[in-house]
Amino acid sequence: MDGESFRSAVEVEKRTELDRLGSQQLLVALTDAELTRERVLEVAAASEHAARETFRGWADDEDVEAARTAFAAVADQEDGHLRRVADELDGAWEPDGEPGPMHGYLRGRESAVERVAGGMVGRPLVSHRTYNQLVGFFVNEADERTADVLRELKAETTETLTDGLSLLESLCGTDDDWEAAEMVAGYTIQLAYDDYADALRGLGFDPRSVC
Repeated sequence: MDGESFRSAVEVEKRTELDRLGSQQLLVALTDAELTRERVLEVAAASEHAARETFRGWADDEDVEAARTAFAAVADQEDGHLRRVADELDGAWEPDGEPGPMHGYLRGRESAVERVAGGMVGRPLVSHRTYNQLVGFFVNEADERTADVLRELKAETTETLTDGLSLLESLCGTDDDWEAAEMVAGYTIQLAYDDYADALRGLGFDPRSVC
């Protein structure tokens, strides 16, 4: 298997979950139906902060040099993302609460293969859907400047995904490695979806009817 076939396998396996995460109801779930500019940006900042802390932790304790270097680079990128989103809030954002289930799971991964698969493949596949909805929100608000900021963050996250797929090619030496990677990437997406679906149900929506 190679990186692109791996991505395709994960996307096929989790097509329904990814399609639903890409729905217009995603921001409703993430903001608890508080669709204001400030609340949407706060949600975006919290996501960037959680990612930064996950990758910082991995960069501190990863034994595989190539993976450690990649994790440090992503941590720096996520720090930049956080600062750029916080700037849209006039720098007034502060972290509040624990990371969601997805990052809780990711932080428990110990092998380089699992960390790359979950953090640099599964997570960006979810993030792409989130960025699409964030961009759409600010386009609808006639705020093209903020929409452009988020487009830039999405493009950089696409680079993380590309790097993650390439890194998996060098780390996965056996079919068992690829299978472990696919399991972790898929479960990362599943956790993000389950969290989204639970939030929608709490608001009285059926996530199965939202595609």
